[in-house]
Amino acid sequence: MTTAAELDAADPLARFRDRFVGAESDLVYFDGNSLGRPVAATANRLDVFVREEWGGRLIRGWDERWMDLPTTLGDDLGRVCLGAAAGQTAIGDSTTVWLYKLMRAAVDHVLRTDPDRTEIVIDTDNFPTDRYVAEGIAAERGLSLRWIEVDTAAGVTADQLRDAVGERTALVVLCHVAYRSAWLASGAELTRIAHDAGALVLWDLCHSAGSVPVGLDEWDADLAVGCTYKYLNGGPGAPAFGYVNGRLHGELTQPIQGWMGHTDPFAMGPGYTPAVGIRRFISGTPPILGMVAMQSMLELIEEAGIDAIRDKSVALTSYAVELADATLPQVTLASPRDPALRGGHVTLHHERMREVTARLWQRDVIPDYRDPGGLRIGLSPLSTSFDEVERGMVAVAEALR
Repeated sequence: MTTAAELDAADPLARFRDRFVGAESDLVYFDGNSLGRPVAATANRLDVFVREEWGGRLIRGWDERWMDLPTTLGDDLGRVCLGAAAGQTAIGDSTTVWLYKLMRAAVDHVLRTDPDRTEIVIDTDNFPTDRYVAEGIAAERGLSLRWIEVDTAAGVTADQLRDAVGERTALVVLCHVAYRSAWLASGAELTRIAHDAGALVLWDLCHSAGSVPVGLDEWDADLAVGCTYKYLNGGPGAPAFGYVNGRLHGELTQPIQGWMGHTDPFAMGPGYTPAVGIRRFISGTPPILGMVAMQSMLELIEEAGIDAIRDKSVALTSYAVELADATLPQVTLASPRDPALRGGHVTLHHERMREVTARLWQRDVIPDYRDPGGLRIGLSPLSTSFDEVERGMVAVAEALR
């Protein structure tokens, strides 16, 4: 087996690790897929923002930059991480709010054009928020949910989706990377299957944006939502993003009509006229501070290149699986073994993993736990070393003993 030292010495992205706060410590961080480490440059960027833009420009900042930041930064995110041309991505609100707005807009549009399409297709292991929002919208609009039963160590397959969609399907909701198993769905293939059935599709990119290459325009995706505090390192509660394919901008009516989505926000008029393009899907005042923090990570991703980041991610998760096979005979892999079918994390299953996770946290080894019996190891490519993976896996073995 190649040693961690050899892998780190050969890693072309190793130089990025020093650009993250805390990466030089002995703490092992296996939870970068839940909350990324802060980029060191973010502290100075926020300081400059507070002193110069906020403190110096005050309310003028809105006219000078902040009003456009949700869409200009959205364009950067689309170009660097999402495979999305300009004018289709905006940042603001939470993941839950974006999911509601875009799911509701999608089903309302389909119901207007084809009232017989009364089903939302979603899988039983989709992220809880996605499922809860879908359930709520179905209740609001008199729709039904068609559930795809999936293997929790895998995810939705093409055959399963073909069997689930049909002439009653309005919307399909899918995760690009499954939150539990890291199953990596085929965006292009599953989108095509949904479209062939006459349905729209919404992609949840929370566990892929910044770690796995995404090609929304290439897939001809309709809608997508993702968060920015995982592999995009925007910090706790950083704003989410929404993508709406340009061909749908004039077709969808978003359900949370706020002043920032108005064609002239400062007209303060008696009626709502939606803005042109992606701006019409913005609702309230943008969370500027959260966007400022994310800019530092976007710059690192662009410098490193998303394809190189994916290569490092595959190498890290493959090394974790290799170590688990060699040192944890009592543990089973609850993620795809083929790295081409796996996103940026690995889940290891054992009935005692809940107590093992608690024990590891006491030792400054930080994975997270997901039922049933899953120890989830999230490896953020730019801030994680192979030595860190090795030290963490040694600690997992000791905790299990």
